[in-house]
Amino acid sequence: MKRFNALALVALLSTSAAAHMHMPLVVTNAADAGEGTLRSALVEAAKRDHGARVVIATDEDIVIEDSLTYFGEAPLEIIGNGQVVRSSDNVDLLVMANGANLSVSDLDFEGPGQFSILNRGDENGEVAGKGIFVDVREDQTGVVELTLDNVLVKGVANHGIHVSDCTLADDCGGGAGGGGEGSPASISVRLNNVSVDGVGNGKFDADGLRVDERDEGGIHLHVTGSQFARVGADGLELDEGQAGSIQATTIRTEFIDNGAYCDPALLAAYMPAEPEAEFEEGQVDESDIPGNVTGTPDDTCFEREVDLYDDGSVEAYEIGIDVDDGIDFDEADDGDLNLTMVASRIAGNYDEGVDMDEAGAGNGNLQYVNTNSNRNADDGFKMSEEDGGSVNGMMVGSVSRDNGGKGAVFEEEGAGDVAVEAVSTRTRNNDDSDQTGFEVVQEDAGAGSLVISDSQVLDGIEAEGVVINP
Repeated sequence: MKRFNALALVALLSTSAAAHMHMPLVVTNAADAGEGTLRSALVEAAKRDHGARVVIATDEDIVIEDSLTYFGEAPLEIIGNGQVVRSSDNVDLLVMANGANLSVSDLDFEGPGQFSILNRGDENGEVAGKGIFVDVREDQTGVVELTLDNVLVKGVANHGIHVSDCTLADDCGGGAGGGGEGSPASISVRLNNVSVDGVGNGKFDADGLRVDERDEGGIHLHVTGSQFARVGADGLELDEGQAGSIQATTIRTEFIDNGAYCDPALLAAYMPAEPEAEFEEGQVDESDIPGNVTGTPDDTCFEREVDLYDDGSVEAYEIGIDVDDGIDFDEADDGDLNLTMVASRIAGNYDEGVDMDEAGAGNGNLQYVNTNSNRNADDGFKMSEEDGGSVNGMMVGSVSRDNGGKGAVFEEEGAGDVAVEAVSTRTRNNDDSDQTGFEVVQEDAGAGSLVISDSQVLDGIEAEGVVINP
């Protein structure tokens, strides 16, 4: 076996500035700040033009009072060994301030927890803290990469993991019509054995994983062996608000009991006696119907929609509590929305299990393979395309049961086609009133088809503008 001369190697490393710059930064001290700490390592890493690797060697958990922030633009890799970065304060735990690529392995992040709509993290001038936050620069190009392996994020008030390519930051809004501008860069997120648990319960619309993408870039997501559970808003939300597509795959991943920040049991007492109604033209003025709900623990939890006739009188109104989904994608403009779910489970979420919305000229392409959606408050699987794009759906070996809404919905509201195929798929006991396993709709000039084989649809089919088993 060839042996290296250790003294010669040490001498070489110590005299080579380039080699020194590529040596890992080792964290030997679990203190919040000072020599050998993670905070100090991030400062040193930002000085390296070609990126840095940080290895956490201390066995102790790292307790912080303020955010750990990396200001560099070069890639950063953090390697742990099961330690926890924790804080009892309502702060962002790890911040990538200039959109650098980030890779983290074998390291957990834990906020103070105990947040709820009655114990918010965004009151009294506070900013609700996140777990991992990547803030993309406005001039960034190429691909911004976030890779997490064997990571747990829990107990923060805001998003557990947030990648923001949007000038409006947390006010960016939903992808289907949400505001803000962004960089030309695309965003790539890869998660393996990641758990996001009990986050987002201290602020309205705070998700487990949230990606906001604006401008021409797209979103690429690959999740394996992970879980999003007990998140205040959506377990996983991707908002692609302008040009660019969503390409997402989940494998052996669970979305469980998400969306309860706007707790319906608590907020039902604030609902008007008649939360919805319809009227004849000229019958009722808007001043005569219930106004916006106020005086609640969080008034943003209430949605109010009013439709008016041409004469200004009220045609219909509806007031509801805004709960959230297991997984929610919004794609606007010309890009496609592509989702493949394999051996995944979506259960007990407070709105839809899977909620996909595509607006613009792009298509919605959905594949569910050996994936189960059950006990969700609304539809088990939902895909809606509102413009000229098409909807293509495939369900193989999948199950949708005991959901408050339809078992699976595929609808195209514009001129595109809708084509759905279900193989070895089962639906039962969905839709409390209508008992609908599949709803497949083409509302405009496009063609529609639903092909079902070797399946059990025990709760019926609703089809509009669609040929069944042509």
